Amino acid sequence: MAALKVAVYCGSASGSHEGFAREARHLGRCLADAGIGMVYGGAAVGLMGTVADAVLAAGGEVVGVLPQHLADREIAHTGLTRLQIVPDMHSRKALMAELSDAFIALPGGFGTLEELFEVLTWAAIGMHRKPVGLLNSCEYYTPLLDFLGQSGQAGFIRPDALALLHSHHQPQGLLAAMRLQRNPGYTL
Repeated sequence: MAALKVAVYCGSASGSHEGFAREARHLGRCLADAGIGMVYGGAAVGLMGTVADAVLAAGGEVVGVLPQHLADREIAHTGLTRLQIVPDMHSRKALMAELSDAFIALPGGFGTLEELFEVLTWAAIGMHRKPVGLLNSCEYYTPLLDFLGQSGQAGFIRPDALALLHSHHQPQGLLAAMRLQRNPGYTL
């Protein structure tokens, strides 16, 4: 079993740009090559399935956490190292956070953003000291990063809270940035 595990949040769709899947595969290989396990939402579809397959193909460990109602819809990835079925989405997020030493968001929709902002908020209010990263594949998150900067300038997000979110357009750069975060015990 991998010593470190990173929760990866991403879309259950693949998106409209081929670069999204390419970068998801690249991140998966980087995690496996570094001996870092992945925790994710447990689905076989979209970027979720793409990144999980890449970690597994590179010999890495993947733990999926899937709510029962989604397992009932037959979207569960059946080739994972471990698949944990939980009662609901709240249980999913809590278990993923518990099992993970860091968090990375790839492109995705409402669910991805909600998961990202929850763990980022938890970090900002001191509930954890785990690194949070954003893989800005194909500049997908650039408008969001601009908005967060504007929120900081407007006085709604403190500079130290903004600094908790690491971002990079390449997986290796993101992992390197997360290593630099001053969070003892949670370096990648």
